[in-house]
Amino acid sequence: MTLSTFIDTLVPRLLRHVPPPRRIAQLSRVVPRRLQHATLEKAMARVLGSALRDGSLDFMHGRRLGVEMTDLGLCWVVAREGEVLRVVEDEPEAIVRGSATDLLLLAGRLEDADTLFFQRALVLTGDTELGLMARNALERMPWESVPLGLRILLHRGAGVAQRARAVHRAG
Repeated sequence: MTLSTFIDTLVPRLLRHVPPPRRIAQLSRVVPRRLQHATLEKAMARVLGSALRDGSLDFMHGRRLGVEMTDLGLCWVVAREGEVLRVVEDEPEAIVRGSATDLLLLAGRLEDADTLFFQRALVLTGDTELGLMARNALERMPWESVPLGLRILLHRGAGVAQRARAVHRAG
């Protein structure tokens, strides 16, 4: 047996043991909201720092955009406060909904937004203009502006999630 055949056989077996997000939803709810918010705010500062500085996210001033991971039962509302993005407890003007895997595929740039929306894997409700402006700003943002370590983590994490989902769907 070659190494490549061994890996091709082993990976699906291992991924079968990775629980789908809906099975860990209870665990995600145990994490205090304050810690969730702080972690998300730090990640947004790292990923979107250049877009905040160059004015690409100026449209977010005074606006609230929700991101909901349906299978994890998590929803965060993001607003721009000064020169930073914050997670707030207000009602969103628009919400992007999808599974954790689909949102990770989008963040890791393994799938584009148009494909995910067309397949109805992601759904935009509320102020669609706000949602489209956010999508367009993120698509225009150079991938190289995201710190290398985070790009690797997002890309590999999205790949693992995609393969795990395929294994679970296959049976």
